[in-house]
Amino acid sequence: MIGIVGGVGPYAGVDLMRKVLDNTIAESDQEHMDVLLLSMPSGIMDRTDFLVGKTGMNPAFAIAGVLVTLGKAGATVAGIPCNTAHADEIFRVILERLQRKECRIKLLHMIDETVSYLGKTHPGLTRVGVLATTGTYQSGVYRKALEKNGYQVMVPSPEMQERLIHPSVYDPEYGIKSRSDPVHPRARENLLSGISYLKKQGAEAVILGCTEITMAVTGKDTGRMVAVDPARILARALIRSIDPARLKPEKSEDD
Repeated sequence: MIGIVGGVGPYAGVDLMRKVLDNTIAESDQEHMDVLLLSMPSGIMDRTDFLVGKTGMNPAFAIAGVLVTLGKAGATVAGIPCNTAHADEIFRVILERLQRKECRIKLLHMIDETVSYLGKTHPGLTRVGVLATTGTYQSGVYRKALEKNGYQVMVPSPEMQERLIHPSVYDPEYGIKSRSDPVHPRARENLLSGISYLKKQGAEAVILGCTEITMAVTGKDTGRMVAVDPARILARALIRSIDPARLKPEKSEDD
C-alpha cells in the first residue's frame, strides 16, 4: 500500500494522490493501487518558518508521526509531497524518528527522485533552474543535489525571491496557500516573471519546486524549457516501488 503524508500544503496530498491515479495503468476501480492519504495539517508547523527561524518547532516530529500511523495502517512505501520538508534539517530528523519508532515504511526522497529523473529522461541537460519557497531556496536542498550530479543551477535573485516568488505562495492576500482555487492572477504573474528570469540566465529546464507552484504554471508556460513537476515524479516512483508493471509509460511534463 502507498502512504501519502497530507497536510503539507492546501492541496499537496490530494495533488500527489491524483498523480498516482493518473500514472497507474488501470481499466477498472479494482486495478488501481491501494493508497492511504492522511492529512493532519493542524499539527505540522510550516516548513519554511522553521528553516528561516520563525519557529523553533521542527515539523519533522509531526510528519514522522503521520508516517508511523500510515505504517501501522499497512502502508509499505510513502512520500511527502512537500519540497521544503526534504531539507536536511527536517528530513534527517524524520528518518531518525522513524528508526526510533521502529517504523519500517520505505520513505522516498522527492528531491533525489527528481534529480534522478532529469538524468534518465533528459540526459543532455546541464543547466537547471529552480523555483521554490524561501525555505527550499535558503536550504539549498535542490542546489546541493543538482550540483552533486554535475548540473549548473540557476535560481532567482535574492530580491526577486523575496519580492515575487515567495509571496506568490505565502502572501495572505494573493498567495496560493490562501487563494488556491482559482489561483490569483498576481501569483501567476510573479511566477511567470521568475520563469522568464531563469530562461534569460540560460536554464534549459525549470524545477517547479513547490506543490503550490504547479497549481499556477505548467509546461505550457515554460516554452522550450523543460518543466519538471517533482510531485508527478514522486507519484511515479511510488507506483514503481509497489509494481513497476502498473506504471504508465513516461510522457513529457506538458502533456
